[in-house]
Amino acid sequence: MKIHEKYLLRCLQIAENGLGSTAPNPMVGAVITYKDQIIGEGFTSPFGGAHAEVRAIDSVTDKSLLKKATLYVTLEPCCHFGNTPPCTDKILSAGIPKIVIGLEDPHEKVGGKGIAILKNAGCEVETGILRKRCEEHHRRFLTFHKKKRPYIILKWAQSADGFMAPDPAKREATPMPYWISSPISRQLAHKWRSEEAGILVGTQTALKDNPGLDTRLWKGANPVRILIDRGLRVPDHFHIFTPGGTTMVFCATQNIPQDTGNVLYHEVSGDKPLISQLLRALWQAEIQSLIVEGGARTLAYFLDSGAWDEARIITSPDKLKRGLPAPKISKEPSAVYNSGPDGVRILRNDSEYHL
Repeated sequence: MKIHEKYLLRCLQIAENGLGSTAPNPMVGAVITYKDQIIGEGFTSPFGGAHAEVRAIDSVTDKSLLKKATLYVTLEPCCHFGNTPPCTDKILSAGIPKIVIGLEDPHEKVGGKGIAILKNAGCEVETGILRKRCEEHHRRFLTFHKKKRPYIILKWAQSADGFMAPDPAKREATPMPYWISSPISRQLAHKWRSEEAGILVGTQTALKDNPGLDTRLWKGANPVRILIDRGLRVPDHFHIFTPGGTTMVFCATQNIPQDTGNVLYHEVSGDKPLISQLLRALWQAEIQSLIVEGGARTLAYFLDSGAWDEARIITSPDKLKRGLPAPKISKEPSAVYNSGPDGVRILRNDSEYHL
């Protein structure tokens, strides 16, 4: 393994510590080396805090070594003022002479400007190291800025015989989830929720399951709850509207309600495709990633339009015999593993859908 690749892999490894907490900033990892030894490292703080490069520089005990060190970073350092000063300023003030970058930043305020600033100041800069690995790591951030929409993950659980919901006769009269997957898989699903910015369901899922759409089974922030409810049929006492989190409702009524506290209403027109209107609003709200948890009709909207990047399918060993058929995707999985008694398949879609 080449020396640059070794340290970029470490950058990618520590960058994962920011998953679910840094958005809308990217989850960057940075490592500083001197004579083939790591003397500092850092990853992006939760949004509003220090970036990876700053944390890595601040972690170095002997600051005199920085003038002879190499900085490795997964994404081009920022060069503009936001909640924090530019990382390029920090790098230059530290006197770091060499910077190795995995990937250029597509953000309109950066877009090569950070690299140019460093080079113009006399720094040696190398780019494109482990590019594919860095693109995979930063896929949410890249999709959001290049395609002007969130990174979209479809998720559902299904029985061994291919049903995602039981026959109505098996359901309770009170709206509540009907669990197909095991407890350990439900915890996995809550971990997935903690890693994304938004979570979406349709009217029928909200009415039948009364889901909370939170991360109560895993430590992490709750995603923004998103509901497609054209006719405003979901009662306002349902879990999806509880305080403590934001809910976005997409409806098609003539008299759209006023926003009330944590509930924000967005009108969708019947004259335009639902998905494009939905994704445009989520992009404007800086929702960088979206996990879609159903139901069948809502999943079909995304599948039929091609607007999806991943599908995560949990399959129980149990059979339902009758019920609502799960979606079918004719793609080979990119990953297969077990979650307790259940099987998990991850499918990827090279979606060119953009706004």
